[in-house]
Amino acid sequence: MLSSVLPDGVREMLGHVYFGNSVKTYLIACGAFLGALLLLRLLRWAVLSRLQAWAKRTETLVDDFLVGLLKHLGPLFYLLIAIYLSSGILTLPSGLERAIQIFFVVVLTFKAVRVLQEVSGFFLKRWADRAQPEDPTSAVVVENLSKVVRVFLWVAGVIFILDNLGINVTSIIAGLGIGGIAVALAAQAVLGDAFSAFAIFMDKPFRVGDFVIVGDLLGTVEHIGFKTTRVRSLWGEEVVFSNTDLTNSRIKNYKQMQLRRIIFKFGVTYQTPLTKLKQIPKLVEAIIKEIEGVEFMRAHFKAFGDYSLDFEALYTVLSPDYNRYMDVQQQINFRLAEEFQKLGVEFAYPTQTLFVSKQD
Repeated sequence: MLSSVLPDGVREMLGHVYFGNSVKTYLIACGAFLGALLLLRLLRWAVLSRLQAWAKRTETLVDDFLVGLLKHLGPLFYLLIAIYLSSGILTLPSGLERAIQIFFVVVLTFKAVRVLQEVSGFFLKRWADRAQPEDPTSAVVVENLSKVVRVFLWVAGVIFILDNLGINVTSIIAGLGIGGIAVALAAQAVLGDAFSAFAIFMDKPFRVGDFVIVGDLLGTVEHIGFKTTRVRSLWGEEVVFSNTDLTNSRIKNYKQMQLRRIIFKFGVTYQTPLTKLKQIPKLVEAIIKEIEGVEFMRAHFKAFGDYSLDFEALYTVLSPDYNRYMDVQQQINFRLAEEFQKLGVEFAYPTQTLFVSKQD
């Protein structure tokens, strides 16, 4: 309708054909390109404004993440979409049309994989923080899982691109499946350690910073990795455990201890009078009760030993700190030595008495 009111010269010019398309078609394609670009930018602005307003009213991290993700889609992304949409109006050579389609698929797939990586990393981090906030182990597990998800996404992206190139991906997927089985069999120890690392994160038998004893080895956990866990021993060296060894072992975790229950024993000589023996349990009870932060449990004359009269006492230190326990035990030992000296009671030590009988 518009062309009917245009001068004949203009209509003739618009009808000229270049590379299989008229000038009019090129102008329509340019208008479609500019319209699509403007529409996409307006849509981005509207959505971004809504999200930013929402983010200011809430304290959640999801809206902030969406704002950052939308800002990450730069002008080049919208430009490529507008070019692809407008190019559909033109009649292009099959080779050029195919090249544009492939280029668009590659760029779009690359961008989609990057966005999915950001989304998966964000939700993995939130899941780990909800499971255990401010836990260094969470960061390790999130890093390991992110690597696995990243590899999976890139493999899926490459397969998608190859499928759009016209390559039969069925054989590739079958080959990946067979290759995956072969790799899993060859690397079952590594995969076992990887699953054990995930089990350590989920079950939390220990965390970074915990003091643990595994068999006859003890120390502080410094790092929980994809395959191994590193422990700094009391003597300074680094001990490396495979994660599978740890999940299959009995682990003593002293960081989770809330208090310490202590049994200590001592013996006095057989020459100690009975009246003094009866005073010893009450004496031990009085000594322990005078110490702050310690709960007395019991004290008894336990047994007749080979060379001593054996006593046993039980008390609880209301703190997991090992140094606090040693201070308490030292104070008890000093007080016992002091009171025994006043009573005239001697601690027993390994002795042997020889009785000699003279016969006529």
